[in-house]
Amino acid sequence: MSQNNFTRRRALGRMAAAGAATLAAPAIATAAGQTTTWKIQTSWPGGVGLQIFKDWCATIIEKTGGELAFQPFGAKDVVGDFQLYDAVKNGVLDAVNPFTIYAQGIIPAATFLTSYPLGMRNPHEWDVFYYALGGLEIARDLYAKQGMMFVGPVHHGPNIIHSKVPIRSIDDFRGRKMRLPGGMVAEVFTELGAETTVLPGSEIFPALEKGTIDVADYVGPAVNYALGFSQVTKYISMGPPGFMSVYQPVDLMDITVGMDAWNKLSPQMKQFVEMETHVYSDMHHAAIQKADQEAWKKFEADGTEVTRLSADDVAIMTEIAVPIWFKYANRDKDSARIFKIQLDYMMSPSLGYVTPEEIAGLELKL
Repeated sequence: MSQNNFTRRRALGRMAAAGAATLAAPAIATAAGQTTTWKIQTSWPGGVGLQIFKDWCATIIEKTGGELAFQPFGAKDVVGDFQLYDAVKNGVLDAVNPFTIYAQGIIPAATFLTSYPLGMRNPHEWDVFYYALGGLEIARDLYAKQGMMFVGPVHHGPNIIHSKVPIRSIDDFRGRKMRLPGGMVAEVFTELGAETTVLPGSEIFPALEKGTIDVADYVGPAVNYALGFSQVTKYISMGPPGFMSVYQPVDLMDITVGMDAWNKLSPQMKQFVEMETHVYSDMHHAAIQKADQEAWKKFEADGTEVTRLSADDVAIMTEIAVPIWFKYANRDKDSARIFKIQLDYMMSPSLGYVTPEEIAGLELKL
């Protein structure tokens, strides 16, 4: 993606449309005329995801008139994926662009700050949760206790499963050595009989190549193709048509900033970074979806076969997933209050993903 796709005109136009007209020219640099440069590392190890991230970072200095700049780093360039939060809290990095699910290691409730098996299934539903139902305020409160500022979610798309063997039903997961991001997702597949392991994205290809694992979830087709997954697997498993991923249909990323770095910004620049995160989320998501359409043709040319689970498989996975939702929600009060918001939304006529019968006998300990 070229930097032209992130023009100053488009970004500032978006701010004005969002009621941020006062930010139309955040071009007054610091009194000393100096630029504040943030070191920011993403979880993207390569491919279109990393390129989009770097292109976006390169636009910040111009959009802020030299007041703020982002120095981008890819996965493992400074620290490993699972050390990102320590790095941002300790000032080794000023900001990070991680997969939000990685935060569950320090914030248990973060399990519910990104999609989970059979939960909310579309990006706009997560935007409703964050920007209309109180999710953003809760996330910021939780992160602040860890010395970090959760600026906002960043969309990219659903995760898909690559396999050395065909997965034509959930029974085919039994006995398979499978890479997953941990937490609730891993527990659902463990219940299906898979032997799950947790690996950062940068270690998936070598694990598949060596045969340490024979099934791996990761992100979408464009990034996975660039990482070489078609070279070490023959199959891609997805949900029924229209349900690309049953286990992480909206695998969110985010922008998180160390609180010290955040507090050094002016109020106007803080507003700019918040609104720019909205812009980045939209452009990032759309660009990756475009790249995905091109990647499917490449997978087909390489002989990769796409298999789909059935509606019956989804029903069985739902039976497994719903009690696990409640188990994780009842680990602490923060998890419970986040999940209660989402559960009410999923049970409402707006979505109808969950019925009273499916949660009968399950108690949420608020």
